[in-house]
Amino acid sequence: MLSNVLVALVALLHLYFLVLEMFLWTQPTGRRVFGLSPEMAEATRTLAANQGLYNGFLAAGLLWGLVPGPHAFAVKLFFLACVIVAGLYGAATASRRILWVQALPGVLALVATLLGRPA
Repeated sequence: MLSNVLVALVALLHLYFLVLEMFLWTQPTGRRVFGLSPEMAEATRTLAANQGLYNGFLAAGLLWGLVPGPHAFAVKLFFLACVIVAGLYGAATASRRILWVQALPGVLALVATLLGRPA
């Protein structure tokens, strides 16, 4: 149960990232979250939308993993691993804050998923 709650929260986080990057990037909220000037936000709008789309795919995969079935456990593991790798890469290349906002929730959900797997 805890595993599914954490996986769902990570999925919701990635849906939030999708909205920020695809729809709010050039708006005051998006610029504030990412510390962007209006000019920089406009210049990077297409890149951010692409990034948001990938976050949407991560969310979709995590939500798919919550659907009961023979492959649910493997699907959750795969998409949580993707979230963690993306978070580590983002922390190393863009902002250390990504480590706490993306990678850590993914790690917590992964640990809960591994510990909660039925024998």
